[in-house]
Amino acid sequence: MKTKRLDWGISVDCYFHANVPSVARCTDCTKAICATCRDEAGTCPSCRLAAKIDSANAERKSVAGKVPPRSQQWWHGAQQQPAAQARASVAEPSDPLESRALVALGYPLWPLALISLFDRKQSRRLRKHAYQALGFNFGMYGLYALLGLLLKLPLINWTPLGWSADVLLGIMLPIFMVMSVFYGIKAWHGDDVRVPIVTDWIDDRLPA
Repeated sequence: MKTKRLDWGISVDCYFHANVPSVARCTDCTKAICATCRDEAGTCPSCRLAAKIDSANAERKSVAGKVPPRSQQWWHGAQQQPAAQARASVAEPSDPLESRALVALGYPLWPLALISLFDRKQSRRLRKHAYQALGFNFGMYGLYALLGLLLKLPLINWTPLGWSADVLLGIMLPIFMVMSVFYGIKAWHGDDVRVPIVTDWIDDRLPA
C-alpha cells in the first residue's frame, strides 16, 4: 500500500484525485493538490467552494422596516377583490325581464318606450334606452316627413335632389325595421346602443 507523506519536499498524490501526483499544497488548508485542482491563487476546490458560500451569506441583507398590516398587503387585497366583486354583483341585481322587454320593444314600437319611462325603479341604462328609442323613432319619422315634403315641391321634384329623396323614401321603411330590430335585440341583451346623433345628445343631458 502506497503511503502518502505531507512533507513539502516529497511528491504525494492529489487529495482530490487518486494516483495523480500533486504539484503544490493549498495555500489555505495545505492539502496536496494537482495542477488541475490548483487555481491561480493556489487554493483547492474545497476552499474555493467555502469562499463562495461565505460570500453568498455575506451578500444577504435583512429587510428593514416592519411587516405591513394584513389589510395593506398586496396578496390580501388580491384575495379580497373577487369577494368584493361577488358582493357587488349580489347587491346590484340585474334589470327585471319585464323592464328589459318593454324597453327593447320600444325601438320598433315607440309608445312602449314612453310607457317604460313611468317606471320609477328603472335603472339609468334602461332609461337611456327608452330615450334613445323615442329619439330614434321621432328622428326617422321626421326624416320621412322631410323627404315627403321635398317630393311635393314642384321645383325640387324633377331635380337630382328630388330623385334622391324619392329613392330614400322608398327604402325608409326597410331601414327602419332592420335598425329597430337590431337596436331592440342589443337592448334586450343589456348591450350599449349608440344611435347616431341621438345618443350623444342624450349623454350630454341625462344625469349620471
